[in-house]
Amino acid sequence: MKLRPALSSAALAAVFSLVAGGAQAQISGGTVKIGVLNDQSSLYADLTGQGSVVAARLAVEDFGAAKKGMKVEIVFADHQNKADVGSQVASKWYDAEGVDVIFDVPNSAVALAVNQVTRAKGKAFIVSGAAASDLTGKACSPNTIHWTYDTWMLANGTGTAIVKTGGSSWFFLTADYAFGHALERDTEAVVLKSGGKVLGKVRHPLNTQDFSSFLLQAQASKAKIIGLANAGGDTTNSIKQAAEFGVVKGGQNLAGLLVFLTDIHGLGLDKAQGLIFTETFYWDMNDQTRAFAKRFAAANRGIYPTMIHAGVYSGLLHYLKAVTALKSDDGTKVIARMKATPTEDPLFGKGTIRADGRKIHPAYLFEVKKPAESKGPWDYYKVRATIPAEQAFRPMAQGDCPLVAKK
Repeated sequence: MKLRPALSSAALAAVFSLVAGGAQAQISGGTVKIGVLNDQSSLYADLTGQGSVVAARLAVEDFGAAKKGMKVEIVFADHQNKADVGSQVASKWYDAEGVDVIFDVPNSAVALAVNQVTRAKGKAFIVSGAAASDLTGKACSPNTIHWTYDTWMLANGTGTAIVKTGGSSWFFLTADYAFGHALERDTEAVVLKSGGKVLGKVRHPLNTQDFSSFLLQAQASKAKIIGLANAGGDTTNSIKQAAEFGVVKGGQNLAGLLVFLTDIHGLGLDKAQGLIFTETFYWDMNDQTRAFAKRFAAANRGIYPTMIHAGVYSGLLHYLKAVTALKSDDGTKVIARMKATPTEDPLFGKGTIRADGRKIHPAYLFEVKKPAESKGPWDYYKVRATIPAEQAFRPMAQGDCPLVAKK
C-alpha cells in the first residue's frame, strides 16, 4: 500500500473547531490546538487511525469546551511508522502551526522520537498508542504521560498467566523495532522469573506479509508457547499463517502479547477463539463504556473502539481539565497539573498519574469467546481476571526514570 506523505496529511488535516467568545488570554494564539499523530494508512490504521481522531472529537464535545469559553482545534497526520517523519511533523506542528499537545502515536520508535522533540519544545505529549515501557523508564520526560498500556503491563498480565497454566517454554516472534524489542524483553523477564525457559527468538520486519520462515523456526524449537511480540496487521497475519502451518494442531500454542479488538474482528472468532491477552479497556464492561462505544461506532463506520481510542478520549478529557484549571496551555505546566490531579472519566474510572508519567488504572486478562458464546457483532471478550491498578504496571522504583527521586 502506498502511504500518503505525512506532511500532506497534515496540510489536509481535518479540523474540528469549537468557537466561543472570550477565549482565555493565557492560551497561546487563543486556541488549544491538538495534534493526533498516528498510522492513517498501514498496519496500525484500524486500531488507531481515524478512530483516534473520532475519539478526540468526542472528548472535546463531552468536555463542553464551547460553554467554557475555550476554542479547540484538532488536526491529524500520518507518521508512516517512521521516526524521522514523526519528528518532522511534531517539529513543524510545534514551531509553525501552533500545536500545543500531541496524542496517540502508535509505534514506539516514533513515540520515543516525538518524546524528545516535545521535551525540547516545552510542549505536551499524551501517549495512547505506543507501548514501550521505556517512556516511563530511562526515556521519561516532564512533558510526557504514558496513558493506556505498556509492554511491562502486557508482559506481566499475559506472560504470568500463561506460565502459571503450563506454558513453561517460549519462542518469540518479534517485530524488529523498539516496541517489539521492549515487549520481548519484558515478557522474557517474566517467563524466566516464573520458572519458564526461552528456547529461541526471531525478529521480523515491520508490516511483514510472509511469516513462513519465522513460523518454521518457531515450530522447530518445540516450544510450548510462541509469543507474538508484534501488533496490528503483523499479529493477525502471523496468527492466520500459523493456522495454515498447523502450529496449534501440532501441539504448540500462540500467545498474543498485544491484541486489539479490531484484530479479533479481522480474524473472526473461529480463528481467534481461546486467545488470552491483556488490555485496559473493553467496550462491554459497563453502561458507560457501552454508551461511549455506541456513539464512537456511529461516527467511525460502525467500528468499535480499541483501548487506544479509549485512551485518546480519556487522556484528552484530563488534559482539557488541566488547561482550564491553569488557564494556560504551557506544556510543562499542564503535564505537571495533570500529574497532580486524580483522574476520573467514564472509560477508565478513577486513577492517578505518577511522577514518571505512568497513568495508573486496572488491567484485565481477557479470553476470546467461542463463536457460540458471542451474542452479536463485537461481542468477543470474556474477563478471566482483573489486575488491580497497583499491580498492573511496573513499580516506579524499578523504572530508572530520572524524574523519580531515589531513596
